[in-house]
Amino acid sequence: MKKPEETRISEQYQYQKKWFKWGPYVSDRAWGTVREDYSADGDTWEYTTHDSARSKAFRWGEEGIAAISDDKQILCLGLALWNGKDAILKERLFGLNNAEGNHGEDVKEIYYYLDSTPTHSYMEMLYKYPQTAFPYEQLLDESRKRSTNDPEFEIIETGIFDQDKYFDVFINYAKNDEADILIDYTVYNRSIEEAEIHLLPQIWFRNNWNWEGSDPKPLISCIGDKELLLDAKALEEQYFCYVDGTPTFLFTDNETNNQRLYHTENISHYVKDGINDFIVKNDQNAINPAKTGTKVALHFKETLGAKQKKTFRLRLSNKQLKKPFEDFDQIFDLRKAEADEFYSTKHKTGISDDEKRIQRQAWAGLLWSKQFYSYNVHTWLRGDKGLTPPPIRLPERNSDWNHLIANDIILMPDKWEYPWFAAWDLAFHCIAMAAIDPDFAKQQLCLLVGDNYIHPNGELPAYEWNFSDANPPVHAMASYKVYMADKAAKGKGDLVFLEKIFQRLMINFTWWVNQKDSEGNNIFEGGFLGLDNIGIFNRSEPVPGGGFLEQADGTSWMAMYALNMFEISLELSLHNLVYEDMAIKFSQHFLYIAGSMSDMGGNGIGLWDDHDEFYYDMLRRPDGGSDRLRLRSLVGLIPLFAVIVFNDRDWEVLQKLKKQLTTFMLQRPDLAQLVSHWTGKSGTNKHLFSLLRGHRMKMLLRRMLDTNEFLSDYGVRSMSRVYEEQPFSYALNNENYSVKYIPAESDSRMFGGNSNWRGPIWIPINYMLIESIRRFDEYYTDDFKVEYPTGSGSYLSLSDIADQLSLRLKSMFLKDENGERAIHGGQPKFNHDEHFMDNILFYEYFDGNNGKGLGASHQTGWTALIALL
Repeated sequence: MKKPEETRISEQYQYQKKWFKWGPYVSDRAWGTVREDYSADGDTWEYTTHDSARSKAFRWGEEGIAAISDDKQILCLGLALWNGKDAILKERLFGLNNAEGNHGEDVKEIYYYLDSTPTHSYMEMLYKYPQTAFPYEQLLDESRKRSTNDPEFEIIETGIFDQDKYFDVFINYAKNDEADILIDYTVYNRSIEEAEIHLLPQIWFRNNWNWEGSDPKPLISCIGDKELLLDAKALEEQYFCYVDGTPTFLFTDNETNNQRLYHTENISHYVKDGINDFIVKNDQNAINPAKTGTKVALHFKETLGAKQKKTFRLRLSNKQLKKPFEDFDQIFDLRKAEADEFYSTKHKTGISDDEKRIQRQAWAGLLWSKQFYSYNVHTWLRGDKGLTPPPIRLPERNSDWNHLIANDIILMPDKWEYPWFAAWDLAFHCIAMAAIDPDFAKQQLCLLVGDNYIHPNGELPAYEWNFSDANPPVHAMASYKVYMADKAAKGKGDLVFLEKIFQRLMINFTWWVNQKDSEGNNIFEGGFLGLDNIGIFNRSEPVPGGGFLEQADGTSWMAMYALNMFEISLELSLHNLVYEDMAIKFSQHFLYIAGSMSDMGGNGIGLWDDHDEFYYDMLRRPDGGSDRLRLRSLVGLIPLFAVIVFNDRDWEVLQKLKKQLTTFMLQRPDLAQLVSHWTGKSGTNKHLFSLLRGHRMKMLLRRMLDTNEFLSDYGVRSMSRVYEEQPFSYALNNENYSVKYIPAESDSRMFGGNSNWRGPIWIPINYMLIESIRRFDEYYTDDFKVEYPTGSGSYLSLSDIADQLSLRLKSMFLKDENGERAIHGGQPKFNHDEHFMDNILFYEYFDGNNGKGLGASHQTGWTALIALL
């Protein structure tokens, strides 16, 4: 029998109900994004700022605290707060822009995504709001003083939470039906003194009426003193907001305050920041006395006694209800119980309560990170009437992507730090999502390969700062993993999805072959975001002085891509033999890549170094010479990813494939001998297709599992630790390039912002390493032993090593014997305060020495992969 949440999920995908009509689709930050940048020089961070955001009606999307919207973001509901001391309303999360932070942009708030079901039938978030003036200037000033050699200055270090003079604001949502949403704000005064709080839930329409081809202007109006009517033609139905209590309704319009920002005339007397000015400045003329507009705040003012709490209740519904709060508590209790019931089946038997908490909050963050993403590149480049770009506007950004039209709900890496989709991040989000909602994961993967996104030449868009950046090609890998997770959950594979995604990825694979193999020799180059920054110089740009890099990781990613496509072809071939030819094509392409990695250009020099027994990048100089760049980093471990295992029974069914590969092996024994013996089968009747034979695989693991090199107590570092005391150096064109192991934040701005990662632990790469080791174990079985850690004299099976690596990653999040979590970096408040210690943050990456969380603090996109470990 299906559980209630499972029933809702089924109703959504069988088009019986629209449970996804409403969700947490509002960004945590719209300012400082490319979409909202209409500057001449492309200085996005300066064109829209945190300070201007309260006065500016955004063009492409909205922002708010714990905000929800409909799936086209026509109507939004979010929370604003005021403690009576701040200079501005707390309507949006504060953070530093790229130039202000000593390690780039960084949110300076404390908030947690605590719970959510896939249909958002129940959601919970916690925001911690100081009772004294928010330390905006202190955060800015201290960050300015710090160099790139210093850690980031965090809000907890200001001392503003030391005496518990803050409010815990819990924001809870429960759906009675698709468009009948119950909202519960429960505010706790954690101080031993009474404190005043202004709670201002805000409802507003996104400004869609000022642009060309726009919608008619909507209207919010009062019905008595406890009800609002929200009317917009674009919504196709009226909504009502019911209030439990007697707040003051404060009306204005979601219009730009041109006078404040540009010293020009306002379109409307009542502007976006009118509520802020009324509350903070006591400007009685800032709100509309007629009690109508396109934005309204419900103003509750309360004084809470020491350690007291107060609950405020609203209901947003497309139904007219006579007693909207009669069943309120019962519905909330029921949805919470249903959420518990749903997740009880997702936890492995026997895991601890702490593990369950981490897993559930990881998925909660992933679900809360859904965002409505709207971006029509052609319209943006051309400019709207009244928003025409200056004639000298930066011409190159995304100008090759005129076809891209986004208007969708997309999983974001981090709704404050990265409130835009990133192609390879999204692949990992989908893998994590598949465990709780595989259908949504499938839809997300199909989105990027759809006509509105994929370039006509086959390139996938990377991210809005530069859609043309090359991200690692992980989508075939993710698609197959999502397919298998869905198959395991439902007992039947979605072949329509697999076939559709395969056909589209064929186009993308061809783009890689045509565009990123400059010599036509199956050696790939040209970027790879993230991993470029553990190189000697920026691999997303031309090599200084000419020449080009032939990349061990780029080529290995493509070997993996070919194997992933081969694996998908195998699965499809078992149901439609037409795809057997595709399996042959990709298996042979894989072999050619393997050959090129071992012998580039027939000169006997490959990316594998026999002396060091490691893979390195190769620099091809303009004079025809070449150098191996003997820098040991993740670049040399990526070949481990190119591995698949398949059953002997499938091998026997696909006789054409078997015959063709056997013939190929006889014709090109030089290539066949470079990779695993796929013709032989293990004792478990499995065949192995891998870039690595047993010896090379062992040699890479020897480096990877060495605590003096890659192996940390908390996972695999992205660079060998040997370079901490002895940095790697390379001379090129009379310049000396040096790389040092740095376990945490960057120490330079060579790539801009916090983009010089040279040592930290990355969850997605660790996840892939663990998955690859498990694949090898499927073939080699537990009889195959490897020393772990290197030099210890202890030998474990590959399966046990994968388990041990998983434990190291988990140990960053789990409480240790002292009750502390490594991710908190020794911060006492986070580790031991009862109101902090069980709330988990999912960081972008982690210190390679001590496991402290770094980078974006709510990167519950790919870091949500921890839920699968």
